[in-house]
Amino acid sequence: MKTLPVCASVVCLALSANAQSVQERLNDYPTAARADYVFGCMATNGQTQTALQKCSCSIDVIASILPYEKYVEAETVLSLQQTGGERLAIFRVAPSAKLIVENLRRAQAEAEIKCF
Repeated sequence: MKTLPVCASVVCLALSANAQSVQERLNDYPTAARADYVFGCMATNGQTQTALQKCSCSIDVIASILPYEKYVEAETVLSLQQTGGERLAIFRVAPSAKLIVENLRRAQAEAEIKCF
């Protein structure tokens, strides 16, 4: 009977580092940001236990796709897009602003598919 080596040290370190970076990214959203998202989601989808579960799932999916820093950028751009005035028009027409929002929308669409 052959025994397989448990793990080559370099490979183990690489796998461990990758798993740790994924875990850190999944947990880089502060609790208050997650709660804020869930409260808003539940306001839209009903104040039920099912909505709580679906909305919690949704922010977890978004967090797995989009780092928190990018989430904050997208939320900021969306907020500025809703504000009137010529000075803030750049946030409605700039390709970079559109890309930031598109990334959030893609993450939200993935969350919708997986959770709702």
